[in-house]
Amino acid sequence: MKRLITSMLGIGLITNIAFSADIYNPKDEKTHLVIPMEALSQEGNKNVGEVIAVETKYGIAFYPNLKGIASGLHGFHIHENPDCGATEKGLGMKAGGHWDKYKTNAHSYPWSDKGHIGDLPALYVDEKGVANNPVLSPKIKSLAELKNHSLMIHVGGDNHHDTPAVLGGGGARMVCGVIK
Repeated sequence: MKRLITSMLGIGLITNIAFSADIYNPKDEKTHLVIPMEALSQEGNKNVGEVIAVETKYGIAFYPNLKGIASGLHGFHIHENPDCGATEKGLGMKAGGHWDKYKTNAHSYPWSDKGHIGDLPALYVDEKGVANNPVLSPKIKSLAELKNHSLMIHVGGDNHHDTPAVLGGGGARMVCGVIK
């Protein structure tokens, strides 16, 4: 019996090691960008983690590793400027609007050519305030394109249209990171 238990423990340990070796780490990719993210606040921004951007044959994949964010779905976009600062209009407003490289002047689905190139899938944050579910942007093909912009998380979801509310109906800018 003792030998059986020892064997089972050994097999369990080997299995755990094998499975943990299969865990994907986007930082292991030869080319990736680390985007530090901060919760925006009048009292000073607070680090909430990072998002790793990686080139794939399908577009840019964004791997969030964020904690301390309100749960639910949130608008997630690339913005024009590499600045998360506030203006008289509000927090994060120096980031400018959604990145619209082709001047479409429309908010749309992440895969649609008829909308901003910076339109990303909505970001899911679990009930514990953790966001770690990756999203893919097929419109953005290279990490070089991302540089000198910002990555923004908005309060509330995103319907990927300009109706009934502009820019997907998302709310205020709540988390931002400069892409260098």
